[in-house]
Amino acid sequence: MSYWRFLQDSTRIARYATVGCLTLGFGLSAAQASTPDSYRVALDGTFAPHAMPTMEGGVQGFNVDLANALGEQMGMDMEITSTQFSGLIPGLQAGTYDFLMAPTTVTEQRAENLLFSEGYLDTDFQFVVKKGGPNITDLHQLEGKVIAVNKGSAYDSWAREHAQEYGWRVEAYGTNSDAIQAVMSGRATANVAGNTVSAYAVSKNPAIELSYLVDTGLVWAIPFRKDDTENRDRVERALECLKTNGVMAELSQKWFGFEPAEGATVVTPIAGFGQPGFTGYVEDDHAFSCD
Repeated sequence: MSYWRFLQDSTRIARYATVGCLTLGFGLSAAQASTPDSYRVALDGTFAPHAMPTMEGGVQGFNVDLANALGEQMGMDMEITSTQFSGLIPGLQAGTYDFLMAPTTVTEQRAENLLFSEGYLDTDFQFVVKKGGPNITDLHQLEGKVIAVNKGSAYDSWAREHAQEYGWRVEAYGTNSDAIQAVMSGRATANVAGNTVSAYAVSKNPAIELSYLVDTGLVWAIPFRKDDTENRDRVERALECLKTNGVMAELSQKWFGFEPAEGATVVTPIAGFGQPGFTGYVEDDHAFSCD
């Protein structure tokens, strides 16, 4: 079956998308956690346009399509679970999931505890405010204000790290949708999230608008347990294939509405395994191939 036939078969996608948390606590090894024909992966199903609920009770979005495209390339079924972001990394570490498909920013702290693939998408931070409010041109304008974030996300950590510098107060919510709602209701002045997430939220909600953009130089990548190099390398080879055969560009156009620029992480394979500059990266000269 071709990838494009697979992508269009929404019924099959929905079948592998199970909404709800799985029970934690089974500390399986990487070999025990996976089977020869399937991977158990998880994401935040409220993080549009990367993952969001369908009318049928499943999930859809960029990262759902990416997960299934990787599975198609590797000949593996993807058993996708949707749960809150704050529970994803604990679930991975406990062996409940083989790897995560939620957008996860590679940071030095995370790379000390997790094993990352190479990046698959550049991610900047963008603020969202209520429509018609003051335009934020300097983050010091947010002194004394409340910033709403998705609990446990990189934006949560970043906002707290800069709270003293800019004088704002951080309130964390279980989903980014709840953080957006806090802005709309006046409980928060702004929400900060990834630029793709913020842009999509604004395109669907006329009551909010985009504001200050923070250029981070960071990427989203796929996290694995620290010792699971075998699965990391296998999935990364499949990811490199999708970057070179046009699938990633098509997914970017479908979910974000733009063609990736030349050299963008979403369409550019990276030498070695992992994200250069972070713990876990391994130099390697393997060829980029779809074989």
